[in-house]
Amino acid sequence: MRSLSYLLGSLSRYFPHSQSSSTPHLTFLLRSMATSAAAGPINPSNTRLGWIGTGVMGRSMCAHLINAGYSLTVFNRTLSKAQPLVDMGARLAQTPHDLAAQSDVVFSIVGYPSDVLQVLLDPFNGALSGLRPGGILVDMTTSEPSLAVEISTAASSKNCSSIDAPISGGDRGAKNGTLAIFAGGDEAIVNRLNPIFTLMGKVNYMGPSGKGQFAKLANQITIASTMVGLVEGIIYAHKAGLNVASFLDAISTGAAGSKSLDLYGSRILKRDFDPGFFVNHFVKDLGICLKECQNMGLALPGLALAQQLYLSLKAHGEGNLGTQALILALERLNNATLGS
Repeated sequence: MRSLSYLLGSLSRYFPHSQSSSTPHLTFLLRSMATSAAAGPINPSNTRLGWIGTGVMGRSMCAHLINAGYSLTVFNRTLSKAQPLVDMGARLAQTPHDLAAQSDVVFSIVGYPSDVLQVLLDPFNGALSGLRPGGILVDMTTSEPSLAVEISTAASSKNCSSIDAPISGGDRGAKNGTLAIFAGGDEAIVNRLNPIFTLMGKVNYMGPSGKGQFAKLANQITIASTMVGLVEGIIYAHKAGLNVASFLDAISTGAAGSKSLDLYGSRILKRDFDPGFFVNHFVKDLGICLKECQNMGLALPGLALAQQLYLSLKAHGEGNLGTQALILALERLNNATLGS
């Protein structure tokens, strides 16, 4: 069965001036049909998916969609990173525009707000320029709340919808389908997308456009101070002569236990700094947090300290390591190395 957004696109071609004031009845019809689409259940037989960004997180998330039977078209600037998904059955698009033209719902998870702006809103090659009326954009990048509102406004002007849905849970959460998803936008659209979100984790509705991003930024603020506490505790235990592995095991079931400890404690001890989440991207996230704090007149000294420590990693050329590499900054401050 052909998707509703395909039929809407066909109708628009037969009535090329349908968006002008001279044809208000057809414009109303397009809007009404797009709205009614939100009520229909999403499943692999009636919904084509597109995915922009197949890096550390995106690749695993896409695999869940393919394994569930969804038709998936992918785009990545480095084409080789999309090849494993193509081998699983995904189609490869040359531009976000071409991808969106073949999709009913387009997901994106890229690096920076400037990347989001380019892949979604570029007037020639952006996804929105290729999306048919009734289509949905879902940006899962951690980005600026104001940009999420801008994307939503642009999508609405084309009789489309947009959801900001950044995620938390790292590479393990992406692989295991246990991510926390913070959704902002029209709640009815979020509920309609739930069958897809469920394949990747648990969706949490946070409010209108931009609120998903605000929730993710608050999440990053919490993680930042937690990571500082974790590596400080590790350095202290090491200098005190404790067996650090035994120490981490002992605190894991007490009040000091945390998801950060579960995800990164053993990796730190093994000197495994492979990225589940890049230092460069975390520095970007914390920078956005600080900018929003300035807008709110909010003082969060723990956030500022964590951002400076992570920025020092970037200054040492360690931006492509995982966030657990924060231990390196504390080792340098204290002239100490775990295991020595």
